[in-house]
Amino acid sequence: MKISQDIRSTLDKRGVEQKVAQTSSKGFQDLIVKQGNKLQNDQLTKLLANIDDAGRRLGKSRNFSDLSKYKLLVKKFIHEAVEYGMNMKQSRSWDYNGNSRSLKIIEQVDELLINLTDEMMNKESSSIDILAKIGEVKGLLVNLYT
Repeated sequence: MKISQDIRSTLDKRGVEQKVAQTSSKGFQDLIVKQGNKLQNDQLTKLLANIDDAGRRLGKSRNFSDLSKYKLLVKKFIHEAVEYGMNMKQSRSWDYNGNSRSLKIIEQVDELLINLTDEMMNKESSSIDILAKIGEVKGLLVNLYT
């Protein structure tokens, strides 16, 4: 029995229509992911700017109210960056030893926040020492962000 050309052409058309539908949904999904990444980056950038402002205020005033605001902003930034990082950059978050790069940076940030609190409690420490700690925290946050 011989298959006619009409049947074969309709089968070919169905395959092409299915491929077009799959590629258009893939493009929409990529667009959604890109927009989500852009919004998340904008939010992290705003948080980093707020941390920078709070750090400047803390360096000038050296009071515990500004210190608690600064620590709260840093912890919020870390939470957002880790939540975002684990979802979007999961493949790059582990090093060759199986350790998570993000967790190491978070431990360093926590350690620096404790040191900053100790510096604030020590009345003899200068503003330069406090600003140096704030700069170290900001550097680690930028490293976590990128």
